[in-house]
Amino acid sequence: MTKLRYRCVSVVWLLLSFTVTAWSQSAAAASASKEVEIYGQRIVYQEAGTPGNPKVILLHGLGGDMSNWAMTVPALAAKYHVFVPDQVGFGKSDKPVMNYRVATLVEFLNVFCKKLGIEKASLVGNSLGGWTAAAFTIAYPEKVDKLVLVDAAGYSPKRWGGPEPNAQLISTLNPSTTADMKAAFGLIFYNKAMQSDAFIEQAFTAKLKRGDGATINSFIENALLGLDYLDDKVKAIKAPTLVIWGKQDGLTPLALGELFAKDIAGAQLVVFDQCGHVPQLEKGGDFNRAVLKFLGGAASASTNGN
Repeated sequence: MTKLRYRCVSVVWLLLSFTVTAWSQSAAAASASKEVEIYGQRIVYQEAGTPGNPKVILLHGLGGDMSNWAMTVPALAAKYHVFVPDQVGFGKSDKPVMNYRVATLVEFLNVFCKKLGIEKASLVGNSLGGWTAAAFTIAYPEKVDKLVLVDAAGYSPKRWGGPEPNAQLISTLNPSTTADMKAAFGLIFYNKAMQSDAFIEQAFTAKLKRGDGATINSFIENALLGLDYLDDKVKAIKAPTLVIWGKQDGLTPLALGELFAKDIAGAQLVVFDQCGHVPQLEKGGDFNRAVLKFLGGAASASTNGN
């Protein structure tokens, strides 16, 4: 690992899941978007499946949106009532000028559930979405059925043993050029096809259209201040938990996944080889099978995916 790559890894406990437009636009368009107002802000979400079935909420990461779950929704919708929001500050939801932190997302998620009459749901969160899902489970344990953490963030460097973050790496977490985007994708994806100039240009264009740069910077600044870390609070989670990780994740290293699985009593750990930070995209079929098996109440999950 090069020095730059190592330094990037040191800060990625935050972190992000960039929207992969080329993979997800068609599937995301298959179900019409809906809206709900929370604290005067328009929150856009998708809903799939049959009302009355067990509820599942999918939470994207920093720099992502609902389309990050385009390969997941069809698989879950057959048996579950699925909700996929663009979290406040991201995607097509409103982006108020405010101090964004994980506590903000937890509060918006709580009101989202109240507005839509969701009394209890399973949460599936990737990266920053995983951090939010875990924090929500700690704050409102009675509202969470099962928890799935996907290459999640949330531990302080001190807790997981990584170096302190470096503010100079903001250009990697919030790319401002196609070169920055290419460097970020090198950490996010195992598949080097995601490094092509055409794909990078498309991804950078999509990022600029989303207009979430200020949101991302706010989350980064608050993480640098040490706000909302989970650390020992994770041990309070009692909900059945599945931890899914990409073995070659260059953003949130596998060591964090192993720590989540250790700290949460009874948690299962599934690791996908030849996979980076977004296994729901790079290992879509295997990811869906693992999640469906877990949500369906299987006694155990495999510890290694293919």
